[in-house]
Amino acid sequence: MINMKRTHNCGEVGVKDIDHEIYLLGWVHRRRDHGGLIFLDLRDRSGIVQVVVSSQDAELFATAEKLRIEYVVQVSGKAVKRSPETINQQIKTGEIEIKCSNLEILNTSKTPPIEIADATTEPDEMVRLRYRYLDLRKDKMRENLVFRHKLIRAMANYLDQKGFIEIETPFLTKSTPEGARDYLVPSRVNPGKFYALPQSPQLFKQLLMIAGMEKYFQVARCFRDEDLRSDRQPEFTQLDLEMSFVTRDDVIEVIEGTLKHTLAELEKDIDKYRGKRIPLIELPFPRLTWDEAMNRFGSDKPDLRFGLELVDISDLVRDTECMIFARTVAAGGAVKCINVKEGENKLSRAELEKLEETAKKLGAKGLAWLVLTSNGPKSPIAKFFKEEELELIYTRTKCETGDVLLFVADYFDIACNVLGEVRLELGKKMQLIDYNSFHFTWVIDFPLFEYSKTEKRWVSRHHPFTSPQGNLDEIEEKFLKEPGRIKAQAYDLVLNGTEIGGGSIRIHRADIQHKIFKIIGIGEEEINRRFGFLIEALEYGAPPHGGVALGLDRLVMMLAGMDSIRDVIAFPKTQSALCPLTGAPDVVDPQQLKDIHIRTAI
Repeated sequence: MINMKRTHNCGEVGVKDIDHEIYLLGWVHRRRDHGGLIFLDLRDRSGIVQVVVSSQDAELFATAEKLRIEYVVQVSGKAVKRSPETINQQIKTGEIEIKCSNLEILNTSKTPPIEIADATTEPDEMVRLRYRYLDLRKDKMRENLVFRHKLIRAMANYLDQKGFIEIETPFLTKSTPEGARDYLVPSRVNPGKFYALPQSPQLFKQLLMIAGMEKYFQVARCFRDEDLRSDRQPEFTQLDLEMSFVTRDDVIEVIEGTLKHTLAELEKDIDKYRGKRIPLIELPFPRLTWDEAMNRFGSDKPDLRFGLELVDISDLVRDTECMIFARTVAAGGAVKCINVKEGENKLSRAELEKLEETAKKLGAKGLAWLVLTSNGPKSPIAKFFKEEELELIYTRTKCETGDVLLFVADYFDIACNVLGEVRLELGKKMQLIDYNSFHFTWVIDFPLFEYSKTEKRWVSRHHPFTSPQGNLDEIEEKFLKEPGRIKAQAYDLVLNGTEIGGGSIRIHRADIQHKIFKIIGIGEEEINRRFGFLIEALEYGAPPHGGVALGLDRLVMMLAGMDSIRDVIAFPKTQSALCPLTGAPDVVDPQQLKDIHIRTAI
């Protein structure tokens, strides 16, 4: 039996321990043979310390000669002060070293396919994910997971102080439409029936409010079978909370307080990631209505770190001889514009044409441009405008000599979305974005419904449990008049152009919830089958309630300055929803399929 003893963690030995006997356990990070001395960098989760093995002890030295990187060892020896010229300022333990008196190999290691000690090289991501247990040994990944732990702990502590209780909700639940495909789990004991993994704890947290819990939270695992990208995974984690007897402002106040507390707790960690002092956030966060966000930034998740705001000039061009603009406005569309200040010196003709191609790929018919030179307007469309029309456009867009105007004429949502993406591309290209700043904003007053062209019906923009604004009893009458103008009691939290959270005040009356289901085309039979338990629960004195969920993976990624949430998740999937480490998903034995009454078509 191995007799293991540890008095210190590697990264925590310091000058206070000089002349003390130190017992360490860890991995060989580096090994350097200097003839009569072998220097080992010994690593554990806390950091690195240098161990010196002398040839004066032949048996000890022979053991050290066998060592290779990533061997697991037990070391003991006296902590001694390094000579001034050998002090290493790059590590916390750089003033001392361990004079080894005992060394035991606990396990050997094959040569790792990942260079763990070299922070400057990064292998292919598939290699990193295939050998994730090795990738996690690197400083960056270890620090990311420790940072994630601290963030979750800080949030939970704050909510505990505010009277919230942590309650877990089920993983095996019922399939209910919430915007994405469900992951289904067949039931062995109920042939032909399926559980669904939760896309969110939405219905259960509402049931907890009906149960009188009043303030609930959990760090919830959620599952959505949807196309992936750098900030999306098939399984993800969110800080989920719900409150009874609250308004929108009450929920927003709790989240703002949680984030201010959390960022203050993690201030030193965030500054270390960024390599500079980052100003603390200020409350309250600014709020934009959905209409304002779309009109000014072309997005319902606006990036407020730079300008280049969109300007609507539809009313100025409705009677112009530029027929593309005039016809678009006549058909109920919009003409939106961006003024690129001093763009004449920053955007070449080739770059303008490239932006036009980008606009077309995003769904626009094109992107028109106009350069206001010292000799007047320079543009393929300038000839279609009267001088007074151009002057009105210059005034509204604050266009001056040397500026470049970019136009998109299309349906309102297309014009906004396309110019919004062009704006983001210009912000990066022209280096307008301060990547070491945090700009939070709330987007409020979303439309309750949106029209689905594929389904040819109105659907809920967020989810069907979101309460409408105004008189709830008039919802059917309002829907028949102007379905697209009904506003929701919904709110999204945006950080630097990325949605990191969202929530709403919920419907707490059974009759209103039933009406909303009918409005979005859910029939009576389906209402009873999928949501009968919710409708019934709402009939037993449901309090007014609301909540929010913060995407923890995205939040950690952004605070730590990472480019992908895969860098802040221990065992993520690829963009094809594959796990290179375990090989999941995989085929299963025929008997397993038989047990759950499943026959595949492949």
